[in-house]
Amino acid sequence: MERKEVEAKYKWHTEDIFPSDEAWELGYEKAGTYLDFSHFAGKLGDPSAVRALFDAQERAGRALERLYLYAHMKHDEDTRDGKYTAMQSRAMALYVRYSAETAFVEPELSALDEGELRALAADPRLAPYGYYFRCLIRQKPHILSAAEERLLAAGGEVYGQFQNIFSMIDNADIALGEVDDGKGGTIALTHGIYGELLHGEDRALRRRAFERYYQAYIGLNNTLAAVYDGNVKKDVFLSRARGYASCLEGALDGEDVPACVYENLIGAVHEHLPSMHRYMALRKRALGLDEMHMYDLYVPLVPDAELKLGYEEACDLVVKGLAPLGEEYGALLRKGFAEGWVDVCETAGKRSGAYSTGVYGLHPYVLLNYRPTTHDVFTIAHEMGHSLHTWYSNAAQPYPTADYRIFVAEVASTVNEVLLLRHILAQSEDAKTKKYLLNYFLDTVRTTLHRQTMFAEFESRAHAMAERGEALTADGLCSLYLELNKQYYGGAVVHDEQIAYEWSRIPHFYTPFYVYKYATGIVSAVAIADRILREGEAAVRDYKAFLSSGGSDGPVELLKIAGVDLTGKEPFEAALRSFDETLAALEGMLF
Repeated sequence: MERKEVEAKYKWHTEDIFPSDEAWELGYEKAGTYLDFSHFAGKLGDPSAVRALFDAQERAGRALERLYLYAHMKHDEDTRDGKYTAMQSRAMALYVRYSAETAFVEPELSALDEGELRALAADPRLAPYGYYFRCLIRQKPHILSAAEERLLAAGGEVYGQFQNIFSMIDNADIALGEVDDGKGGTIALTHGIYGELLHGEDRALRRRAFERYYQAYIGLNNTLAAVYDGNVKKDVFLSRARGYASCLEGALDGEDVPACVYENLIGAVHEHLPSMHRYMALRKRALGLDEMHMYDLYVPLVPDAELKLGYEEACDLVVKGLAPLGEEYGALLRKGFAEGWVDVCETAGKRSGAYSTGVYGLHPYVLLNYRPTTHDVFTIAHEMGHSLHTWYSNAAQPYPTADYRIFVAEVASTVNEVLLLRHILAQSEDAKTKKYLLNYFLDTVRTTLHRQTMFAEFESRAHAMAERGEALTADGLCSLYLELNKQYYGGAVVHDEQIAYEWSRIPHFYTPFYVYKYATGIVSAVAIADRILREGEAAVRDYKAFLSSGGSDGPVELLKIAGVDLTGKEPFEAALRSFDETLAALEGMLF
């Protein structure tokens, strides 16, 4: 289907950002005039000058955000249109210029002594920037001179080339080939189709797809290892340039996350791996397999129990499932569905998948490629969770503290998924549907908590190898990944030789120490959703306070508002207990 065939009510309203491409061009020209900050240099001991600088940065930042958002969204409507690819690139070039022009700010501020910084933080004119100054004081030892910071900022496009190279290989150049469909024809593999085949009931087709898909990566293994090695060495260079003891320390410090959170996550998952091994054994038995392979891990244990709902029906179900969050939350959901927040339909050239995005001062947006499946119903809830987190933060916070950290970005989305799942389970009287949803939850936890923690452990160990001066060879990376795969999934699974190459196809590895946040996100979400269902209004009030807190404090501190303390072990234990309880319930229904 072409985009022009889609009804207007199923398209997002990009005209709320810019009414036309011509208006975007005018905005682009105007934004270029906002990027001279040189007259502020040397004056940042004066609170009035600092406030004027911050106001100028906000003006430029808000203009650049709108430029990039519009170009990005128009590009994603039809990735075949080079016009919007070029506009996106031009907007990004302004961001790079902005970064270079403001590179003097943090070095000049950090050159002030701690007393002067605390005086700035206490000045009423700078009240919205209190958390910023606290972070600056904490990170003061790792901020370089103005010249050095300008040089690092100017290298931003170079540092991103490893990710760009991987993206071009993975999305444009790799030949995934075709597989025999078992019916006399062939299926051309794409990343999306591969995922669909792994969820399909035809086991022989799953095996052929698995082997053919990984054959493409195996053929490029040395190249992909070299690209990843370069990316890790870039991380090592940047962390050492800033005086951090390790890449992990630098990444966590940048997010204001204590190291104990990372340690608590990996430690808790390791302790509960017997439960994952038990689930693998359950899958093997339920599927009636003598041997269960890696390509058997995604097929539902209960077939033909999909929630085959039209888009409007799915939206209605989401609103009902999230009713515990109160009338205001439900009204915002309905507003988003009705007023051009969501781009619904899959069309030719449209970016695959789903996401939520937005900028300060404007409603959020959601991209979908909706199909009548259970997964896509939950995707609506998930992406609207992101959007309403953004809405609450923007409504309550000034611009400097409205943007929440990536660390908490997956919490609201997953709270919605957990609440929706519990609602459907409570309302359904069909045993088949209940078994399907119990299995759905187990697989969500497996892929979001256990698998992302395995990824996180792979990342930390690969970076540690590079920091010790060890080469990240293709063989070494495959050996490390296979070792972890065996540890996490256990003896009920045949660890096919191809799975050793899985590290080479994970795009998130090019954003270092990102994936663990999915795991801490689901841990936090399960704790929050359970508290809401258990305690009601008081828990909802605390949760909305968290949603409204934006980036006004460290993310771990903000989660405490909603009753989740990741510096302790209890939230991790509670999430893993929920996995155990769900596993026991499914075992009871299946056998």
